[in-house]
Parts: sequence; structure tokens; C-alpha cells
Amino acid sequence: MGIARAEETITEAQPPLPEVALTITDQAGRGHDFKVEVASTPHQQEVGEMFRKQILPDHGMLFVWPTPQSSAMWMRNTFVSLDMVFIDDQNRIHAIEEHTTPLSEGIISSHGPVRAVLELPAGTAEKLGLLVGDRVASEALAGGVH
Repeated sequence: MGIARAEETITEAQPPLPEVALTITDQAGRGHDFKVEVASTPHQQEVGEMFRKQILPDHGMLFVWPTPQSSAMWMRNTFVSLDMVFIDDQNRIHAIEEHTTPLSEGIISSHGPVRAVLELPAGTAEKLGLLVGDRVASEALAGGVH
């Protein structure tokens, strides 16, 4: 899954990116722990999850923007369905797009400015009962208000 732009032709998955721990705390106070790859450079963000055949449970990819922005994502060359969790500048879930369509070039919008996008295996948000307003914590989001 990458940012909606096409400056170059991408033909293969990128190597695994550096991983960090991430926890989503739901409104009942339960923590859900993940190990996420951090896509921090424009190229890493553009390639995202493209060409990967699977994402393990409790794993994902985190896209962190330098400043909050409206995010437009797509599923070009992405073979697995994802849940996209949009994270605001207070490190809370702003919006969730569940069960994205593999290989679609349709734009998936954050519906307002966000500082990060977390991609998880499809069905994760529903299985865990994630909701708008849940807190997200990770060293990759340090610097945001907790």
C-alpha cells in the first residue's frame, strides 16, 4: 500500500523496514500490541506494502508524516486486503477504513488531517473492536501529544 503518486515504476516488494512496538489502547483500557515496520522516507512510503503476499497477525506498517496532512492512500500493486487506521496529531484514531480492496487504485481518504497511517491485516480493527478515539502509542509517534 502506498501513497497515491507514481513517480517511478515499482516492480517488487521492498525489504523489511525497521520495526518498532506500537500499542492501541481501546476505550475499555485494553492494550493491543503490534510490531510495525516504519515507512519513513518518501520512497518507503510510496512502496509501502506493495507486492507483499501476507502480513502477519499483530504486524503492520506505519507511515508517519512530518506534519499533519490529509492523506490519500491506494492499493496499487497491493495483494492483501488491509485495515487502514488514520492517526491524528493527538495520537488517537481519527478514522478507520476496513477491508480495503487489493489492487484497487481508488483513493482511500483520511477525511481530514492526520499525522500517521497504520496499515494492519484486514479484519484486525473489527476483531479487536478498534474505534475512533482509541489511543495509539509508539516511539515512532514520539513528539505528538499523548
